[in-house]
Amino acid sequence: MYSTVFSGALQGVSAYLVSVEVDIANGLPAFLMVGSLGMEVKESRERVTVALKNVGLNMPPRRVTVNLSPADRRKEGTAFDLPIAVGILESMGMIPRGAADGILFLGELGLNGELKKARGVLPIVQAAAAGGIGQCIVPGVNAREAAVVPGMRVWEAGNILDILHFLLADPGERESMLSSVSVDTGALFMRAGDRENGGRPDFGEVTGQESARRAAEIAAAGFHNLLMVGPPGAGKSMIAKRIPGILPPLTLEESLEVTSVVSVAGLMGEGEALVTERPFRSPHHTISQAALIGGSIVPRPGMISLAHRGVLFLDELPEFQRIALDALRQPLEDRSVHISRVGGNVTYPSDFMLVCAMNPCPCGFYPDKNRCRCSRTQIGKYMGKVSGPILDRIDLCVELQSVEYASLRNGTKGESSADIRRRVEQARQIQKDRFQGTRYRFNGDIEASAIECYCMLREAEQRCMERLYTSLQLSARAYHRILRVARTIADLDEAEYIGTEHLMEAACYRPSLEYWSQGER
Repeated sequence: MYSTVFSGALQGVSAYLVSVEVDIANGLPAFLMVGSLGMEVKESRERVTVALKNVGLNMPPRRVTVNLSPADRRKEGTAFDLPIAVGILESMGMIPRGAADGILFLGELGLNGELKKARGVLPIVQAAAAGGIGQCIVPGVNAREAAVVPGMRVWEAGNILDILHFLLADPGERESMLSSVSVDTGALFMRAGDRENGGRPDFGEVTGQESARRAAEIAAAGFHNLLMVGPPGAGKSMIAKRIPGILPPLTLEESLEVTSVVSVAGLMGEGEALVTERPFRSPHHTISQAALIGGSIVPRPGMISLAHRGVLFLDELPEFQRIALDALRQPLEDRSVHISRVGGNVTYPSDFMLVCAMNPCPCGFYPDKNRCRCSRTQIGKYMGKVSGPILDRIDLCVELQSVEYASLRNGTKGESSADIRRRVEQARQIQKDRFQGTRYRFNGDIEASAIECYCMLREAEQRCMERLYTSLQLSARAYHRILRVARTIADLDEAEYIGTEHLMEAACYRPSLEYWSQGER
């Protein structure tokens, strides 16, 4: 007897529908699975067989064939356990034909028939809704995640027997068999706003470091990359951790993007519906290239994709592997990362703000000659670990000095994150109006071909920029980045045109590649 049940598979952070076709026929007992399957999917055979046996639903000694269509696309993960089990039960005649029509099934089966957490539920349910499927049955821990998809009725289940009783019941009686889950996204964002206002680290706690605070504000306003250089204890990490608090809140569209990446990575919390706060990812410097960028044998999102729409903080920048840092070049330009493997190609989003911190020398105290004992060669070698192409992609570089005793003793505090965020949001609104109808969102997104359109310079500013370009020996990319930063500074000042003061301030945040390679300051 033949049956078909709907499920879904992941391809990057998107998904597509899969038809789980099951046929049970006479012949020597066998359980065959076909359809370009990964190892986890092939292991479903044992999980499903034992799970059905342990709930009292023994499979007949016949020839069982399972095909996951389309058969030419690679399928990974354990979420096919449930649709395979439902298809087998329908083919055995234990479920009426057509009872599972129009329902998407997702979930891993334990050996006792219990439904366990699946990854990638949100993008799969979104693909099902786009394909005209209006109902889905998922494990209880994934129900709220699936329920954020508009137009989808979500049923949460805990055991395969619960699903069997649900499918055997008349449509009008099904609500008594399984619980239907719904989510109020507006309430989620309200609660997230309350948590941000009360739980985020605040810039008001930072003592001194006015130049670094200013650089962080500019970076947040235009979504620019930032590098902080200073001795240990100067407050580099402290400032970086407070940058998400001055970024505007996530929109629903951005939240769905971030949640899809987290869901595909299998990092959604139990019962979590949406990621409503800006991501802040801070990997250790021993991280591998695959973990940072994404990949492995079975591609998974890397740290840069988990930081999508948020902040990726690389502390102790020169201690990261050179090969891992250089792999950031393309994602920083394209805002996405493309991974090619034998099993196929995937694309993950990586639109993040890169914030880095490092010491000025191996011991961390240069240029304080009373404390620093590093030779010029050692300093040059240390700073040379950060390649020129990566440094050229950083929009703002700021140096921090040790906080003076008087500032600590007097408890001098700066502006709060809320005050800074208001200016950032105002600058973001100016950019939103400017880029309306285009593919750009922030000044940091402006491509070289559009620089002249959005960063126009008057005659005096052109002469100033020419002097800066010559004296600082800028590359073409650095020239464009100075203009982008200057445009953001002008937006913070609510100025219609870029002024010479904006260009000069933007140029102050450019690191000198020649000094960097020689270890000179």
